[in-house]
Amino acid sequence: MNIINYQRVILIVETKLSEKIKCIVIYVSFNPSNKSYFLIRIFSGFDQVNSTDSNFNNDKGRKKLIVFDMDSTLIDAECIDKLAEAAGAGEEVSEITEQAMEGDIDYKESLVKRVQLLEGTEIETAQEVIHSLPIMPGAKELVYYVKSLGYKTAMISSGFTLATDYIGSLLDIEHVVSNELVIDNGYITGEVRGPLTEQDSKKYVFEQIAQMNGVHPENCIAVGDGANDICVFKKAGYSIAFNSKPILQEYADVVITRKDLRAIIPVIEALNME
Repeated sequence: MNIINYQRVILIVETKLSEKIKCIVIYVSFNPSNKSYFLIRIFSGFDQVNSTDSNFNNDKGRKKLIVFDMDSTLIDAECIDKLAEAAGAGEEVSEITEQAMEGDIDYKESLVKRVQLLEGTEIETAQEVIHSLPIMPGAKELVYYVKSLGYKTAMISSGFTLATDYIGSLLDIEHVVSNELVIDNGYITGEVRGPLTEQDSKKYVFEQIAQMNGVHPENCIAVGDGANDICVFKKAGYSIAFNSKPILQEYADVVITRKDLRAIIPVIEALNME
């Protein structure tokens, strides 16, 4: 790679509840559009991060928003797969989830099929599963860090309120939007309702949250892992594919392959240096 007129910066980021993370950031700013190209290698156990140029607007006077997916992003699991295991349909649901995340099956069709397989599960069993979901390493540190910079935080998940309300509360996420499993007499009926049941639903919810907070899309960062995050990545000013499927990576400004959300901290630090 020929590096011409690039600025090399060595950052030491001290994160709460974790060790220092050292990284080298090589970037160039394109004026007047304020676009940047990042090639970042994270040390201290993290993998390489690859990227393209972005449309992120880092005007210090503007409000900012960071939007997260939940499954395989803020938690180290696919919630519906775990619920399906408890319902005795784990293998079948996991296969459909994989197809949906790769973009090989229509999102709404996959959601309906998977939820139908949860029919008859006791709500107490589902709640036990939810409370055992593992938080992704670095999630608490990353949320703490972005909030310290003044970012509003949101989680837009195609999962279910049973899980998202719990995880959102644990991580102190300000805006949480997801679907709802229909419950009748203490049992899951196999039906789902809510604002995120269509293919591009996340985009519309993202736009609503941004507008509600007076934030322009170019002042937003999106973090996700699957095909249903593509519509948000296309709208956000800066997109980070975390632990993601290949289909999402081509839409990302940064791709992080190691499952530790602390790897995102130096990326945002670099954005704020522009």
